[in-house]
Amino acid sequence: MLVRLQLAWFLLASCCIEESKGRNVLLIIADDAGFETEVYNNSAIHTPHLRTLAQRSLVFNNAFTSVSSCSPSRSTILTGLPQHQNGMYGLHQGVHHFNSFDGVQSLPLLLGQANIHTGIIGKKHVGPGYVYPFDFAYTEENNSVLQVGRNITRIKLLVRKFFQTHKEEAFGRRQKAEEGKSGHRKEEERPFFLYVAFHDPHRCGHSQPQYGVFCEKFGNGEMGMGRIPDWTPQYYTPDQVKVPPFVPDTPTARADLAAQYTTVSRLDQGVGLVLQELRDAGYENDTLIIYSSDNGIPFPNGRTNLYHSGTAEPMMVSSPEHRERWADISQAYVSLLDITPTILDWFSVPYPSYSLPGSPAAPVHLTGRSLLPALVTEPSSWQTVYASQSLHEVTMYYPTRSVHQGVYRLLHNLHYRMPFPIDQDVYVSPTFQDLLNRTRLSQPTYWFKSLQQYYYRERWELYDTRTDPLEMKNLASDSSYSAVLESLRQSLQKWQWETGDPWVCGPDFVLEDKLEPQCRPLYNGL
Repeated sequence: MLVRLQLAWFLLASCCIEESKGRNVLLIIADDAGFETEVYNNSAIHTPHLRTLAQRSLVFNNAFTSVSSCSPSRSTILTGLPQHQNGMYGLHQGVHHFNSFDGVQSLPLLLGQANIHTGIIGKKHVGPGYVYPFDFAYTEENNSVLQVGRNITRIKLLVRKFFQTHKEEAFGRRQKAEEGKSGHRKEEERPFFLYVAFHDPHRCGHSQPQYGVFCEKFGNGEMGMGRIPDWTPQYYTPDQVKVPPFVPDTPTARADLAAQYTTVSRLDQGVGLVLQELRDAGYENDTLIIYSSDNGIPFPNGRTNLYHSGTAEPMMVSSPEHRERWADISQAYVSLLDITPTILDWFSVPYPSYSLPGSPAAPVHLTGRSLLPALVTEPSSWQTVYASQSLHEVTMYYPTRSVHQGVYRLLHNLHYRMPFPIDQDVYVSPTFQDLLNRTRLSQPTYWFKSLQQYYYRERWELYDTRTDPLEMKNLASDSSYSAVLESLRQSLQKWQWETGDPWVCGPDFVLEDKLEPQCRPLYNGL
């Protein structure tokens, strides 16, 4: 009986592989991943599968998230709308409890309405469910996030299960067509959108410390750690790592990075398994593959910051229909806000007309763009990206807006008189604890700024990233840059109005939008 079932599945899979001519999408998002890969010239770490993907992709050197926080970023990926517009102001889980607005027309919602098979495996971290519906879902909502987000064998099998259910559905449609019960053979196999959201290399010292600071011990075969069959752990010593310039170069931070590298290697092997399943299912040559991450790495000046170190992301886009730029590098400025328009463009699905609470009188439109033209020729005018941060954890209220245009980055810290907040898992991290202790004991921190400078920021921060890549010299008060400052301020405020930002008037004005939207003065001395 078992042999017959296996033969039946082989025949079903074979017939479907031969006739798979549609357009599909595989979106792979890492969790808190940065540039710790060979793709971005970090020779200290071994990431052969990401390197192989890069050979079939256009690699973007200037990709950015529009918000440096997990749930808000994932909401922007799946809606194309900044967090202040879609309503996911902070984290979704637990006491934070943020959700997108009920009326948001998300990517999985629109694709489902267009008869595209949708699936998600791994970390979802957004809500409500009816705004982000998936036909096939194995996430932290119905499984352990460790199993669906870090156990790469489990992820591999779930990807295989998705393709099996997809083919079984197509087989059923084919049977109905042959029996004359379906009008058109082109409806036999519908396209698919599969979203694989790894939980690596997120920290876990706050939530599952028994597995190490980055869950680098989870599944490594040691006593009590379990065993992930498809994972061959790669270990690194502190002296082997490449310390990012915004991270303190201390023995503690190096050991922290070494643990991160181990989980990056698990992510890399997981990506390899997912791509092998795609090939085995026969979809490699008709599937658009997008790889990126949600926000900056979980180190000081990284995640939750709108500096370059908190917003710059890896991004690769592989199209079987656009091979002319495979293994090429793009310097165009692109955003995670571009992912939804890119996928809608790939499927030729139009974006609907509707409104949201931020701009009830104006229809919502996507401010991102499709990346497909960049796969053909290098864009000459893509040099502006925007970002918007309100909260991370519910207690971490520090609204910031920013624009990065050409060599200049402008940040507007609305609550600049408050100290910048620190999230829980970064706080308990070895790197930050070491930084705290060194500061408290007046010892050298080997960091490029002091904790006082990190906590307390100017209202406006303007940096020339070409001459000042670490963004240390604030040019906002330099009169020789007044024209640049004013131009960027106007550009940023225009984007805020365009995207219905409730914070557009803060902190010295209040938004009055009941009649005609306008900023009314508070005369609060700011």
